[in-house]
Amino acid sequence: MAAPGSLSASGSAMLHGPVVKVHPVVLAAIVDSFERRNEGAGRVIGTLLGTTDKHSVEVTNCFSVPHNESEDEVAVDMEFAKNMYELHKKVTSTEQIVGWYATGNDITEHSVLIHEYYSREATNPIHMTLDTSLQGSRMNIKAYISTPMGVPGKTMGIMFTPLTVQYVYYDTERIGVDLITKTSSNPTRSIGLASDLQQVGVAANRLQDSLSTVLQYAEDVLSGKVTADNTVGRFLMDLVNQVPKIEPEDFESMLNSNINDLLMVTYLANLTQSQIALNEKLLNL
Repeated sequence: MAAPGSLSASGSAMLHGPVVKVHPVVLAAIVDSFERRNEGAGRVIGTLLGTTDKHSVEVTNCFSVPHNESEDEVAVDMEFAKNMYELHKKVTSTEQIVGWYATGNDITEHSVLIHEYYSREATNPIHMTLDTSLQGSRMNIKAYISTPMGVPGKTMGIMFTPLTVQYVYYDTERIGVDLITKTSSNPTRSIGLASDLQQVGVAANRLQDSLSTVLQYAEDVLSGKVTADNTVGRFLMDLVNQVPKIEPEDFESMLNSNINDLLMVTYLANLTQSQIALNEKLLNL
């Protein structure tokens, strides 16, 4: 799978702790679980799955966990959470429990109790909140890590310290993100799927725009309008070296050959469809 690229970055200022990288599929799953919540439920909670390193926590998957909550008590189906995690490990063994999520914008006393459970399942679990009430017309996402506090020898408590949140994606996820983004400018909040040819055309136009930007940057550097950046220069050199060196005649021949193959496949498919339709009519005689 391709390395994730940064889509955007936001969140509260990081005090101490790792950067939390969240994938779009996680946000979609949380919103879906909130929309499907039981009648009367104020919020939903669930387990966050992903990977960790010294500097970041990457959240790649999640699942909701049934729970009942009132003003005085909270009950979480721990057995369900364990069974779901075991099933996830059979599919993706690299994903581990990295924390838990809750919809809403507040951290309550019940959040502390739930966090204690996840502290037994993972080392330094994160707590992520997703504001489904859309305060400020935004679905704010925040992440926290717990820090012990109190007097030695006395009753200890925990304090939730905010972390920086970044939204990241794989190349395959970006296709869905781009499609969802297009619906924001549509009054009906819907959009049809583009054909393969349309997608190729959009990708070609995007590539042409990127090449124009690179060429303009190179011309500005050569003319002295822009100061040269060694990092950008090395990146462009690596990019040029990755382009296969093919003679124009050979490239045209390869393209025409592929087009002929595609036309032949299309012709055979139409011929097969016509043959099937003819057989059906003969059987009905």
